[in-house]
Amino acid sequence: MSDGEKTYPRGPLSGRAIALCVTGSVAAYKSVELARLLVKAGAKVLPVMTTSAARFIGPVTLSGITGEAVATDMWDPSFAGEMHVRLAERADLVVIAPATADVLARLAHGRADDLVTALALCAQGPVLVAPAMHPRMWEHPATQRNVADLAAQRRVTLVGPVSGEVASGDVGLGRMAEPEAIAAAIATALSPRDLAGLRFVVTAGPTLEDVDPVRFLGNRSSGKMGFAVAERAASRGAEVTLVAGPVSLPTPHGVKRVDVRGAVTMRQALWQAMGLDLTKVDALVMAAAVADHRPVETSASKLKKADDRVTLELVKNPDLIAEVGAARAGKRPVLVGFAVETEGGEALVAYARRKLEEKHVDVVVANEASDSFGREDNRATLVTAAEVKPLPTMSKASLADVLLDSVRALLQGK
Repeated sequence: MSDGEKTYPRGPLSGRAIALCVTGSVAAYKSVELARLLVKAGAKVLPVMTTSAARFIGPVTLSGITGEAVATDMWDPSFAGEMHVRLAERADLVVIAPATADVLARLAHGRADDLVTALALCAQGPVLVAPAMHPRMWEHPATQRNVADLAAQRRVTLVGPVSGEVASGDVGLGRMAEPEAIAAAIATALSPRDLAGLRFVVTAGPTLEDVDPVRFLGNRSSGKMGFAVAERAASRGAEVTLVAGPVSLPTPHGVKRVDVRGAVTMRQALWQAMGLDLTKVDALVMAAAVADHRPVETSASKLKKADDRVTLELVKNPDLIAEVGAARAGKRPVLVGFAVETEGGEALVAYARRKLEEKHVDVVVANEASDSFGREDNRATLVTAAEVKPLPTMSKASLADVLLDSVRALLQGK
């Protein structure tokens, strides 16, 4: 099988079994979205509900999304064997979302008086809990003592809570983390920590070059690829700084984000993150689509209509990755560039090779614009000095993992 025919998983959760336990909180409605996200990521979701949870959402809803029967009673006579033991054997991870104050108390004391707590006590893999309760309940000394006990026991990992409006309309710390944040924490818990101790700087999105307070020059980059690289690198243990152009994507879990607008401000943020001597970074992944030019002057007021034709004088932007390549003395940081072209095939590879040599980078991710911009998946070719590796269409998260594998190999001198 050639490299171009290989298949890769859709993402870090593909094929993993997640026991999703829902308890009696108004926030239970969010567990439905969490189940959908996990299924979309390729996970097998094993739904578990307490009796109280069924007052907020119906078991049929979770069953319909996951394609699995909902486990609710550890004394179900139709089930052969001990249900909590069998579920624990199947699940790579147990997540309790939402987790009420009562559940936290029972977990802290090692109780196993229902299916959820018995499953958590029997779990073989990580246990994540997403607390959800009124802020006064979260702040109560008993709850804080239970949370401290769980942290000391290293038995569970908390995701949230976060500040915000709760069901009563009050605002404070106690709101359940959003499903996307919980899904990201699950991916992190199940990811290899093979990038631990490494420092990555990742750029993402477009740069917008202002013409006046209303208009700008830009491009179609969504930032999704760079954000996927940052998320997967952090999940695999790296310390990640994400320098992002103007996009509305949420900050990946565990990532330090620096927002910029134009190429010049991105340049400043890059050098600050890397250090002028490049000693603060092990790898730079330049996934941002940096504008080639910017207006010579930015008007302080909106330019008015004049003649039928308008001439806009432009100046060339700095080539950010070429600057880093020229400044690099040794083999660190590893430099990854992206080449997005409208041509494919040999023309695309030839352009990537030129970029590899002229800008002194180590890896170029080459793809056609139609295969990347704005899409949830991507089809690319990895070009290094040693090989050209065509990849099949895959999710951006999977492509990020393949790319990070290449970076890790280069850092290890392979």
